[in-house]
Amino acid sequence: MKIYIDADGCPVAKLTVEIAKKYGVGAVIVKNYAHEITDDYAQIVTVDISSDSADLAIANMISKGDILVTQDYGLAAMAMTRGANCINQNGLVMDGRNIDSLLDKRHVNRKMRKDKKIYTKIPKRTSADDESFKASLLRLIESLVNR
Repeated sequence: MKIYIDADGCPVAKLTVEIAKKYGVGAVIVKNYAHEITDDYAQIVTVDISSDSADLAIANMISKGDILVTQDYGLAAMAMTRGANCINQNGLVMDGRNIDSLLDKRHVNRKMRKDKKIYTKIPKRTSADDESFKASLLRLIESLVNR
């Protein structure tokens, strides 16, 4: 098992690597070359800056039983077809029960942004958000280890 991190814009990359290290699980950070990320534990994969480069790299590397940390529902859906487990930065585990509705929501929101009928204002991340993510990731790792 490895944990893949879609690091472009990921507020929990460092926290995820800390957890991976604690459990002795490999961590792979996938980022484009515009982001400067270093880590002594995780493998860093740097890709082109084009819009889907990181997503395609992850989709090609990830395997059954791996974990993906991403806020991209489309990438999560691709990873799930390869048997991966997906979680977002807020601790939401994405699976067969909710991925269709998440993709529908993504489509509607994108359309509304394009039509200028909705503007997203994301609140500042708090330590409680990090704790919620951490608890969910720990539950996911432990459920996979105990299979």
